[in-house]
Amino acid sequence: MRILPFLLAICFLSSCGVKKTSTSDKERKISVAAANNARIGNTTIPARTEDQSVLPPTIRTKADAIINTALSFSGTRYKFGGTTKKGMDCSGLLYVSFGEHDIQLPRTSIHMAEEGRRVTVKNVEKGDLLFFKTTRGSKRINHVGMVVGTDNDEITFIHASTSRGVTVSSLRDGFWNQAFVKATRIL
Repeated sequence: MRILPFLLAICFLSSCGVKKTSTSDKERKISVAAANNARIGNTTIPARTEDQSVLPPTIRTKADAIINTALSFSGTRYKFGGTTKKGMDCSGLLYVSFGEHDIQLPRTSIHMAEEGRRVTVKNVEKGDLLFFKTTRGSKRINHVGMVVGTDNDEITFIHASTSRGVTVSSLRDGFWNQAFVKATRIL
């Protein structure tokens, strides 16, 4: 009888140690690597270091500058209501990224969806916002991302995912494609 509590305590402590080295850390590193590059045409440009920008100054537009700011948060963990490198949510990412370039957006995705003018998916450009309903049966927009590329009919966007933090995803992905509601142009 005395051995049973001791064995249970050992099992509990050893399982906690395993969870701390779960694959989520590996996934975060992978998503950072995938999101660290920006694409311009057919050229992949490595992410910036502390002293350099992702995009060469000769081809920087306002959209490129905002995208560059958003990409600097790649790998940041998801935190509901967050707006810092310690953690951020989807609307916080765009609120901060646009705000850094003197464009004020509402703080929530549902209110962001009321800004700008609607564009069709085939006409989206870098810097446009994509809105989603990610909760099954929901009638409210609850997620937002920003287009970072439109190469070869594939739309890629940066957003803060609850499972991967700030990352770049494709609208071709089945989940995002089905959850997509609309696109708007702010710039």
